[in-house]
Amino acid sequence: MTMQAGLNPTPLKLRVRAIETLAPRLKRLSLASADGTALPPPPPGSHLTLTLPIDGGRTRSYSVVSPTHERDAYSLIVRHADRSRGGSAYIHHHLAVGDLIDSAVPTSQFSLHSLARKHLLIGGGIGLTPLLSFLHALQIRGRALELHQICRADEADAFRGLLEPFAGPDIHLHTGRAGLDLQAILSRQPLGAHLYVCGPEPLMTAVEAAATSVGWPASAQHQESFGASGGAPFIVRLARSGRDVAVGEDESLLEALEAAGANPPALCRGGACGECVTVVIDGEPDHRDHFLSVDEKASGRLVMPCVSRAKTALLTLDL
Repeated sequence: MTMQAGLNPTPLKLRVRAIETLAPRLKRLSLASADGTALPPPPPGSHLTLTLPIDGGRTRSYSVVSPTHERDAYSLIVRHADRSRGGSAYIHHHLAVGDLIDSAVPTSQFSLHSLARKHLLIGGGIGLTPLLSFLHALQIRGRALELHQICRADEADAFRGLLEPFAGPDIHLHTGRAGLDLQAILSRQPLGAHLYVCGPEPLMTAVEAAATSVGWPASAQHQESFGASGGAPFIVRLARSGRDVAVGEDESLLEALEAAGANPPALCRGGACGECVTVVIDGEPDHRDHFLSVDEKASGRLVMPCVSRAKTALLTLDL
């Protein structure tokens, strides 16, 4: 396996132990060690970066939903994306029980705050996946929590089944955002609570705006994105070599750079860890990360290639 810079240098060889269809566009995978040994424990909120045989070998990251103490296999839930960049389509249509997959050791840039008085979890669709590992950890530790999961009506049974082991008065499933009063939910939380959000960009933006409006400090708000959602194609110019690389509408800037042989450091691939931050020499970035500060984004001098794109037809980077 060729490891990306910034990833744990020790690769894992995993074997697909089971594949379960939860809904037409949701599959749960069980991945065990190929040699039968115990796997490294996955921290709550961690993800696996898999190398899949698409376009000569591309890495894709998926949240680990199994609890830390289960080391015989990692459990992942993968949605078949409407505009799949190859990963989810491969998993849904080609991956089979018994197949071998290279993976990095699970890492987490989306972790629980140890001193939080209460943990408020808000998920949208497949954004529930990192929150499931949080639920396992919080219930074992006996910590105060409240979860609101939003899903489509036709997938409600699947998500209800995922939440059944944690059923209680503080676990809420919503089919759509209609009638969901984010400000009310955020306003009633105790001082010292921490907020964790994962889901579609519009949901995360709405939750962030509501939290800020009722006085939540930025330090108590935590988000994880599942990557770029695509957009208009553009050209990225690599200043050190003078090369121009085309970025398609359905691929991320990071993927285009990797395909061209320019491999900036990358870890979470979801705009949260800061590992891939790159200097912008010319052009205007379209920021979609949750790492750079407001001032850093306004300056336009830095970009996170894993999720961000360009507002201009040409973006020149210090690569």
